[in-house]
Amino acid sequence: MHRLFSGIPCSIIVFPALLLLFSCSASRKPVSDPVLKHLEDTVFRHAHTGFSLYDPEAKVFLINSQGDKYFIPASNTKIISCYAGMKYLGPDIRAMEWIDLDTAILLLPTGDPTFLHPDYQRQPVSDFLRSAGKPVYITDLAWKSHALGSGWSWDDYSAYYMAERSPFPVYGNVIRWYQTVSRKENPSYPGDTLDIFVYSEPEVNWPVDFAPPESDGVFDVNRLREENHFVITQGREAKAMVDVPFLTQGLQSALTLVRDSLHADIRLMDSSLARGFIRRMERRAVYSQPVDSLLRPMMHRSDNFFAEQVLLMAGYGLLGEMNDGAVINRILQTDLQAMPHMPRWADGSGLSRYNLFTPMDFVWMLDKMIGEFGMERIQAVFPTTGKGTLSTFLADRPGKVFAKTGTLSGVIALSGYVQARSGKWLVFSFMVNNHRSSTRQIRLQMEKVLRDVMDRY
Repeated sequence: MHRLFSGIPCSIIVFPALLLLFSCSASRKPVSDPVLKHLEDTVFRHAHTGFSLYDPEAKVFLINSQGDKYFIPASNTKIISCYAGMKYLGPDIRAMEWIDLDTAILLLPTGDPTFLHPDYQRQPVSDFLRSAGKPVYITDLAWKSHALGSGWSWDDYSAYYMAERSPFPVYGNVIRWYQTVSRKENPSYPGDTLDIFVYSEPEVNWPVDFAPPESDGVFDVNRLREENHFVITQGREAKAMVDVPFLTQGLQSALTLVRDSLHADIRLMDSSLARGFIRRMERRAVYSQPVDSLLRPMMHRSDNFFAEQVLLMAGYGLLGEMNDGAVINRILQTDLQAMPHMPRWADGSGLSRYNLFTPMDFVWMLDKMIGEFGMERIQAVFPTTGKGTLSTFLADRPGKVFAKTGTLSGVIALSGYVQARSGKWLVFSFMVNNHRSSTRQIRLQMEKVLRDVMDRY
């Protein structure tokens, strides 16, 4: 892996053999460049825009416009979390550790987000709990993080994309609310024409209120900020679904839901007692899902919760604790120490606006992933054109781009791999911050850039 440096003006960057240097100026190319001319479009005029294009075979930067400038990457941060998951989680998720206490079992959760998640029909941990045959206890001694990440928007706490992090996730740490509407066969009065049925998975015994319907007729559910108290607004849709994060309260909510769903009474063990058992006794493990079956939806639908838990599980494997700050520091000091520009890395998902990476950082990371994991595995995990968050991007060129999107208010990013006309796979990172254009307009310009890259190289 070659380290990136900046500061020498050049338009093509060549990697000297056997050296760990590649250097370049990341200043803008002239307007005459047939690819970079698109960066002069009006949609980028008042934005902060960077684009880096790299040939991993020749070890040459083909284009590098503001590649050394820092950007908020949004969900491009998941590329780094994906690397951590691919490297440190093994082939299968180590879902639960446990200690046989002879007359009882002590569970040591590892942060596996697939437990009771509706995307995963096979549930080895559920099978294990049902067959335990003795009292089951649990400890959260390894939990050293907060439910919400550093730099997250606190007022999004009830939004589906901001599920809380936890040591023992259940159901993706959300309650899935459904509404079905049907026409009454025997109305009681002239205006009584509809039957509206609202239910949740899992079923909950937490407080629920109903708010007056909104004029838009949309079904919605919100949670109060400080408690698991839900407010339902009925809509006019025949079928509707809303995911709402619940307040995890450490292990408390998870144990309540497991008790109600699996009829498994798991009790919290005193910390000092648990610490003694952990120190003295052998641990065993239950494995749940193939790791890539978690990484794929994380990347395809940009699942924030999966990304956060992947980073926490990597921390558990590396450090023996679920501590996002500690595992970020460890990976920065080891795997990422040769990154061209030291990033500010705040979370696993990219929800935080504290994250700062350069386009050259992502190019370096993506190149490193080719070397460590190979394109076949990368293509099995990353979304491609026509799928996932790229479902409408370059739809006429299927399989030519494998990349991760990133979107926040004022932020759009796209980093990954593009196959040129020559058949080569090139690595790119395209980052836009502080824009006032629509997401659609900017993505159309990104499409134009990548079309020119495909045709030119």
